Amino acid sequence: MKRSQVNEIIQQSDDFIRSFNFQLPHFAYWSLAEFKANATRAGGIIQAGLGWDITDYGAGDFDAMGLFLFTTRNGFQADLAAGGGMCYAEKIMISRHDQISPMHRHILKTEDIINRGGATLAIEMFESDFEGRLDPKAPVNVACDGIAESFAAGHVLLLEPGQSVTLRPGNWHKFWGEGGDVLIGEVSGVNDDTTDNIFVDPIGRFADIEEDVDPLHLLVSDYATFL
Repeated sequence: MKRSQVNEIIQQSDDFIRSFNFQLPHFAYWSLAEFKANATRAGGIIQAGLGWDITDYGAGDFDAMGLFLFTTRNGFQADLAAGGGMCYAEKIMISRHDQISPMHRHILKTEDIINRGGATLAIEMFESDFEGRLDPKAPVNVACDGIAESFAAGHVLLLEPGQSVTLRPGNWHKFWGEGGDVLIGEVSGVNDDTTDNIFVDPIGRFADIEEDVDPLHLLVSDYATFL
């Protein structure tokens, strides 16, 4: 992805989020210079991977396969292993109309995926076999707004605004906006996007960025390079 495209997506996404009266934290709007000036006291932001996250999964076609995310809070795996401390994470995401977030599962993370507003969120779901691979036949067991549900393999769950699904490790899923763009909330256990995403197809979690202009705001994947 070109940096100019990333900057444009940030601006469009911020407008969409604000249209639902959801406000991002102040550090979201730091320039590169402001982030560098605050890097020491913002160590928790950098280490926990809070901030802007825009991916085309390395496929080069964001409109067809991609996702906008902003991580607003996140704990650490050490806290999770110790059984105390900040063992949770939260994201706000945008799934555009017919924009695919490809089939994947998590190793450790349990997550609530919540339709916060906009169109319908479509989620195709499968269960894992004993080796963690996608099982094309096994029923899928999830909870929808706290109610236990069992669906046939490959069921497409349609979440209207206000509805949610709880996905546990091993629940394979891909999702997209059905009929329009969707504002998505994610409330989960500690999030580690570098190690805890297993995709059916061999694709990348983060985009490769071509620096054709200066960054409007840093992405989470930029921290190691710019800071």
